[in-house]
Amino acid sequence: MTRTGTTTAHLRRALRREVPSTVGLLADEQDFAAMRQYRTFVFDDHATYLRQIEALLRTLANQGGHTTVTLFDPEEYAAWCAETGTDPDHPASRSRFTAHLAITGARVTYTGQPLTTLLPELVDTAVRQATWEYATTVLATAGDCARCGKDIGKAAYARAGRLLLRLLQAAGPGTHHLVCSVQAADDQLLAVLHTHGTTPPIDETAAPEFTAVLATGIALAAPGGVVLRTTTPGAPDRLHGWRLTDGTLTPLTEAEVFAAYCTDARTGEPLSPEPGVEYRAGLPLAPDPDDDWTSHH
Repeated sequence: MTRTGTTTAHLRRALRREVPSTVGLLADEQDFAAMRQYRTFVFDDHATYLRQIEALLRTLANQGGHTTVTLFDPEEYAAWCAETGTDPDHPASRSRFTAHLAITGARVTYTGQPLTTLLPELVDTAVRQATWEYATTVLATAGDCARCGKDIGKAAYARAGRLLLRLLQAAGPGTHHLVCSVQAADDQLLAVLHTHGTTPPIDETAAPEFTAVLATGIALAAPGGVVLRTTTPGAPDRLHGWRLTDGTLTPLTEAEVFAAYCTDARTGEPLSPEPGVEYRAGLPLAPDPDDDWTSHH
């Protein structure tokens, strides 16, 4: 039964607004080229494909439903098809895989933003998810310390959390932008944290991500570092840096901080200093009961 005067078409449109949609997106030319091996994939060039994707997203948004966008990885798709016995050269297979990504993959909500905004956000979300998964796997499988018997992953995460707190306390008031980089195997892990004041935010995912990456460097005894930029009203921004070695953050000198910020990472060529910015040595951190990390882990 329906309400008086309500047409079938109107009901169908109302129901459509309650059905969520997920769009799998081939973000770059390389992924797009990999999909062209399938006969049922009808697009010839990436630019046309992206225009059609954007038109589809606008149509879905105009229908009033909730739409998310996820990265469609051809290699992951081929592996999933092989594992599930699915024919990869069929539109229904791509649809099923996209539904799978809606649960397991990195995704962002489409709110009408152009692809020039959505694509970097989606790639950043995917990188963050991959970094989080790698870091948590390392910490979960690190095992127990042969000397003290403690779970190395848990101990490293706890130590990283204390180091983050000590960094912010040393930096003092202001708006802080922190970047942690760790060289793990063949990957460069990066985590970014924006926060205010002297305590980490407790209601965001960024602080756990930052802590997990720092903890991965501690657990693996991998080389890494932390850089911190502090902004306060009416004063130049201050840049500080620390080197991660043997589970400890050692302050960089002012010259080392300057070199780190004013050198092109690709070419090694010097870069001009940023106006209105002070390059300072890393701040000394308050002592911690676990500062003898390497003696018992």
